[in-house]
Amino acid sequence: MSSREIVVLTSSPDGPVTAYDIFSGTALARFSGSRSPRHGIVLAGKAYVAVSHVSSTTSSGSIHLYNWWSPTAFHHLPVPEPVAPLAATPDGSFLFAGGLSGNIYALSIPSGNILKSFPAHTKPVSCLTISNDGSLLVSGGDDGTILAAPIFQLVEQATGIALDPTGTEFYAAGADGLIYKGFLKAGSRKEASRMHELVILADKHGGAIISVVMMNEGKNLVSAAEDGRVYLWEVERGQVIMVLGNNMESISDLVVASGIGDCTRQGVRAGDETSKSGGGGIVPFGKEFHQISKGYSRDGGCFICGSKR
Repeated sequence: MSSREIVVLTSSPDGPVTAYDIFSGTALARFSGSRSPRHGIVLAGKAYVAVSHVSSTTSSGSIHLYNWWSPTAFHHLPVPEPVAPLAATPDGSFLFAGGLSGNIYALSIPSGNILKSFPAHTKPVSCLTISNDGSLLVSGGDDGTILAAPIFQLVEQATGIALDPTGTEFYAAGADGLIYKGFLKAGSRKEASRMHELVILADKHGGAIISVVMMNEGKNLVSAAEDGRVYLWEVERGQVIMVLGNNMESISDLVVASGIGDCTRQGVRAGDETSKSGGGGIVPFGKEFHQISKGYSRDGGCFICGSKR
């Protein structure tokens, strides 16, 4: 990176966050609304700037999340107490905040969900940093102690699991946005050697995966993540073949409905609040629906019900 591509960000307990061009020294932008204590600013990946904020009226704490093209925070992340030092994983998926009580909070970005909190120190956390390989969180406290903790333990969540119909393989949802494929049964030595392996599927979500569901007799997998996107996978190739939703929404769970009629019958159109039956807009699904959604596989079969076009 050349000096012309370097931006310096400064925070203040009394004013805005300011971005400077390191080459010319001119102020490029100011991000308003945050009164940040010491060590209270961090880059969360390439997309976000996270800033600790302590209210001047209530003394309550929160974390403000900014993007690069707006002067105001687009998300205010609540935390149980005022926090000061921040650290973020290199990909921007997870944020760590040190509290006045000595607790450290692990949050998912951009949702702000608190994944875990733990008492790291007996006095306020004074600094946080992440090791170069992204595996360890190191904290320092006013109690004079230093703590190093594996990051995967700090962001560990209840993992979503989907089993294939034969019960020989499973797909696990990762908090890092990845899906992991594992093997449960072995019929040969070659298969037995895979029992201790995990295969990472190629495509990655932009946030923690909430749920994975197997469908279409094990031919397809559906995954949903906090980034607001739903992926439809072709299991045989381990690749995403369709993306639903966008990253401006939030998803908390996913289910796949089956046994409610094939695609030539009727369905509910999202957002239509009125219908003759009072059930919310009944419209035909048929071929027109599939052509719009591009829901056909390469052999012409519908991803949802298997019908041919």
